Amino acid sequence: MDVTGAGQPSARQTGWRAWVRDHPFLAFVAFAYAWSWPLLVLSVVGGGQVPLVVATAGPTVAAAILTRVRGGSLQNWLRPLWRWRVGPRWWAYALGLPALLYGVVNLVLQVLGEPVNWGLAIDRLPPYLATFGVVLVFAGLLEEPGWRGFALPLLQTRFSPLVATLVLGLVWGVWHVPVYGPLGFVVPTVLAFFYTLLWNATRSVGLCVLLHASFTPAQDNLILMARDRAYTGALDAPDWAILGTYLAAALVVILATRGRLGHRSAADAGGPLSQPSTGDEDRRDRGDAGAPHGTSTTSSNRSSSPPAPPGSRSGRGEPGRPQPGGRHGG
Repeated sequence: MDVTGAGQPSARQTGWRAWVRDHPFLAFVAFAYAWSWPLLVLSVVGGGQVPLVVATAGPTVAAAILTRVRGGSLQNWLRPLWRWRVGPRWWAYALGLPALLYGVVNLVLQVLGEPVNWGLAIDRLPPYLATFGVVLVFAGLLEEPGWRGFALPLLQTRFSPLVATLVLGLVWGVWHVPVYGPLGFVVPTVLAFFYTLLWNATRSVGLCVLLHASFTPAQDNLILMARDRAYTGALDAPDWAILGTYLAAALVVILATRGRLGHRSAADAGGPLSQPSTGDEDRRDRGDAGAPHGTSTTSSNRSSSPPAPPGSRSGRGEPGRPQPGGRHGG
């Protein structure tokens, strides 16, 4: 099944090219991990931030290679990155969902007796905005054309949205393990459901980039407690409050969309990789077409991010330091 816009494999193609055409998702995973993991390990053992940033591009580099090898159009593949003409509520979803979820997290912590100080929200705004800009360029923009722009539509040509999201979430999560440790796959797997809803409803990789860029500053700045209490580097009350909020929000999204996660129809499952963007599609996106009626946009996400980019906090600890349990945002 071809979802990159390529034609049928040539009879003369043999060897690795033929295997890539027959197993595009496995090839994507192999290329992405081969690019990223050595660099992530190098960064962890003292290589600094440059290998970390280069590693983050692995999924998008893999998607570009696979698109060309399979005869697809790079222009068609990248078109959703610039698709901004979507309904206002999806802009609110991409930019506001993480902050909303961390409001819930703070409420949970307060109920549990933690010293939440809501007045810190104003003080945390400047670092929030600074981190947003860094993550936008060095994380979301380097990852999302691969994860959501290539792998997700590819999987949805064969599997239901729920199964496709679970598979991609696990692959995305395990990709983080060299930096975040053995449990680093947990949070990305949960967060993947929020990205799938956004992608299916808008066909916009650009908005997925914004969602990715919104989670890390929320995670790093919107736990409204003293930093020595909120960001301890250990599995503690904030971690469990965050994971619980994410799980509950993901369940809301699944139930509200009846498991479709914004998926429109089998004909659209391949997304722009198999169906180049058209003016009609852009007009449909502007009207929020395809978004399930009653879909909740108040779900959460908290490890959609790649390894924390330069200048951002990795997990809840200091910048660049892996955290137990793989807590990291988008």
